[in-house]
Amino acid sequence: MEDGIPPPKISDVAALAGVSPATVSRFLNRPATVARLTSERIRAAIAETGYLPNLNAGALASKRSRLIAAFVPEIAQSVFNDTMEAMIDGLANEGNSVMLALTGPDNRRLESQINAALSWRVDAIILTGIVTDEAMRDRLRRHPITVIETWGLPEEPIDVAIGFSHARAGAEMARFLRQRGYRRPHLVVPRSTRSQRRGRAFAEQWMMDGGAEPSSLEVEVPTHFGQGRLAYRGLADLPHRPDVVVCGSDWIAQGLIVEAQAAGVKVPDDVAVTGFGNLRLAGDMRPTITSVDVDGSRVAEEAMKVLRKRMAGESLEARRIDVGFRIIARESA
Repeated sequence: MEDGIPPPKISDVAALAGVSPATVSRFLNRPATVARLTSERIRAAIAETGYLPNLNAGALASKRSRLIAAFVPEIAQSVFNDTMEAMIDGLANEGNSVMLALTGPDNRRLESQINAALSWRVDAIILTGIVTDEAMRDRLRRHPITVIETWGLPEEPIDVAIGFSHARAGAEMARFLRQRGYRRPHLVVPRSTRSQRRGRAFAEQWMMDGGAEPSSLEVEVPTHFGQGRLAYRGLADLPHRPDVVVCGSDWIAQGLIVEAQAAGVKVPDDVAVTGFGNLRLAGDMRPTITSVDVDGSRVAEEAMKVLRKRMAGESLEARRIDVGFRIIARESA
């Protein structure tokens, strides 16, 4: 800005766009509520004047920062990407800014990211997964902000939980495969709380239904294609060759299928394979991959509903929202 020239004001934008300052303010805070043509005029006026809203002043006046913290373990090859993309789009359309942070495998950087979010006085924290540290759960409960845990369903949420039961997903896969006639499952389980819970539930259900304890292999997180290739090679070292391999992600399943085919092994005739997450590749592979689907868009929609009600001062109908899951039966099993 040149010396002596005052910064543009909201009234300057309003005059140039031919609307009231209140309409400009509404566009800045809740753009989705302003008509498209009006929004275009306001956007052009902001660009021409160079106007920048004082977010600090707005936050002090409204007691809201309009800043939302969203935490995910990772974004590369992540099953959470669709959920995060839908959620960030929705939040931005309603005038919020999103602070996206990576917490690392099994949330090892979660505490430092939460501390940063609280220091920035965010309006809400959206977590991928469940906070397992009781001290951190208690700390978050003491802060007057909305906390949404997603992709899990604890009995006592910190504030609100939107997700599904990983234990039930594991048990349902065990029942599904037994009904399909498989008898010797092998589990490839990532070292994450969610995957471990599914793996334990699968084994418990399998043995409850009369089967022997499944063999298993643990792999690091985040999961990737190469782990599936290595997992397939490890099948030769097992005392009994499995007739189905239950993979903790579609990436692992894809790598295992590719390695099996390279060795001349037919899927599912010689060995069946299942994945988790129902990524796009699951339907694009040949054979297509049987997987567990979770509606990430529904998770995002429910989170947006919670935030809207909180921002409007309305009470919530439920603090635990089960979006469920479904097993997508395809060619690989």
